[in-house]
Amino acid sequence: MPAISVFNVNSSRFILTGFPGLEGDYFWLSIPFSCIYATVFLGNCMVLHVIRTEPSLHQPMFYFLAMLAVTDLCVGLSTVHTVLGVLWGLSREVSLDACIAQSYFIHGLSFVESSVLLAMAFDRYVAICNPLRYSSILTNDKVMKIGVAILCRSSLLIPPVIIRLKFLNYCRPHVLSHSFCLHQDLIRMACSDIRFNSVYGLALVISNLLLDAVLIILSYLRILRAVLAAASREERSKSLQTCGSHLCAVLVFYIPIIGLTMVHRFGRHLSPVVHVLMGNVYILFPPLMNPIIYSIRTQQIRRRVQRLFSLKGM
Repeated sequence: MPAISVFNVNSSRFILTGFPGLEGDYFWLSIPFSCIYATVFLGNCMVLHVIRTEPSLHQPMFYFLAMLAVTDLCVGLSTVHTVLGVLWGLSREVSLDACIAQSYFIHGLSFVESSVLLAMAFDRYVAICNPLRYSSILTNDKVMKIGVAILCRSSLLIPPVIIRLKFLNYCRPHVLSHSFCLHQDLIRMACSDIRFNSVYGLALVISNLLLDAVLIILSYLRILRAVLAAASREERSKSLQTCGSHLCAVLVFYIPIIGLTMVHRFGRHLSPVVHVLMGNVYILFPPLMNPIIYSIRTQQIRRRVQRLFSLKGM
């Protein structure tokens, strides 16, 4: 044990944490996790294939859904090697540079997903509150500009806080809380001044995730007011159905974030397994559920998927 501690403090490598106390069951745990990652990749690739090959889905709403699917694919690709690497016993170590790169992609993609959900809320707001101007407001050119803005917003604001991780002094044991790297995990092990990382990181969360959540709520309040003012019950029902999938995607994204934040802030007395479980839910639940939600609840995609499988069955 002392040898491990010296290695952890003096080395530039970090130890990934699987499920503490369940090391003997890693083989069995790897089976559901492998299935989850396979579902993430296949489900999101299927959504992208359907949108690409079905001309009737070449609309702003489905372009934003394609952005969401690409983001979810990237989330899976950025974590699969460390999560399954730990469970399969391939490697529990990760270098500082690799850890910093992974934390950049995880947090950056989280901001991208939040921004895409906001863009989708705006799309639903325009479709329901200004249906006659929908095609003139959300043109293909504007959708492309929104996509570029999302990418720039999410990728250019994070580097200052991520790059600084490279220059911190890590004097505490290099044992991470999860089987992947997070910014808050790395600064917890640092003995250097982390005020910049803490303040800038909080500002990023407020200006991205929190602001996006507030704007999504405001857009849905406007949508709800427009729906309640609709003349018939049929119109109200149809309007709400078009928002159902997006609302589910918003809940699937924000609930794990809130849960992980609460566990990190107030759950120090909880079992380490709870921390690891919440971390995996935060990483895997949205990419897993989004293609399922949109395949079930969105009629156009559901029909195309059914047709796709019926053709394969012939």
